[in-house]
Amino acid sequence: MSATAVETAVRMPAPAVRERTATALPGLVVFLIGVLVALGGVAVVVLSVLTGPNTVSVVGLVTGALMIVAAGVVLSGLFTVAPGEARVLQFLGRYTGTVRADGLQWANPLSSKVKVSTRIRNHETATLKVNDADGNPIEIAAVVVWQVDDTARAMFEVDDFVRFVGTQTETAVRHIATSYPYDTHDDYALSLRENADEITETLSIEIGARVQAAGVKVIESRLTHLAYAPEIAHAMLQRQQAGAVVAARTRIVEGAVGMVELALARLAEQDVVHLDEERKAAMVSNLLVVLCGDRSAQPVVNTGSLYH
Repeated sequence: MSATAVETAVRMPAPAVRERTATALPGLVVFLIGVLVALGGVAVVVLSVLTGPNTVSVVGLVTGALMIVAAGVVLSGLFTVAPGEARVLQFLGRYTGTVRADGLQWANPLSSKVKVSTRIRNHETATLKVNDADGNPIEIAAVVVWQVDDTARAMFEVDDFVRFVGTQTETAVRHIATSYPYDTHDDYALSLRENADEITETLSIEIGARVQAAGVKVIESRLTHLAYAPEIAHAMLQRQQAGAVVAARTRIVEGAVGMVELALARLAEQDVVHLDEERKAAMVSNLLVVLCGDRSAQPVVNTGSLYH
């Protein structure tokens, strides 16, 4: 299954929002300004109290109080961003941008700032019991390595992007398991057991197409468990063993035929003995029995001639 076919089969709606950089200021500068304003307000209030009750002192008290309140509002806009995470900003329900720069940052104090991890994560599926392309029940599990690539889509396109990734991963694993046989005797057909690299590449493409709507990027996926279901495992093991025995016997016969041909050619080349067609057939039969037998041959000493 090609990447184009997978993307065509998995159709997700176009995202309504995409990540953009929010307007933010260096937090350290704003912090120093806010502290200075707050200290100035405190100083004005103290001086107003010391001057006694008059018009000037009342104005000073109001001014100092407003400076302190303004400093508090400004300082409430400070927030920190740790490495490997981002902050999604919303103002009055509207997405205003994402801050990815780490350290102390400042943004609109009235904006909500939601933390979103952009670190690489793993999701391992439970062992799923499904039928492969031949209808045989198998057990399969996979692990996917993923990362949030678009924080806006992760927050606003789906309800819970972590759960969304888990559900879509299991769906993709089930679909891949039902699209290929566990094992195949055709050299040109893909199977889950023999073509793990091709299958996992297709799995990564399909998971990536499914979770793209949530702003998630798939880095890698691998099958962690693959086996026949217990109810047919014994029968399938016998079939595999029979196939292995047939393949081994085929290799043995091919080698034995080659050794017989070499023996006859050497005897004729070196003129050791002259054999008619009947004796050649008997010699070939004996050699094949010795070479292809699964037990050691018992030698028989011939005390007569070659023909008796």
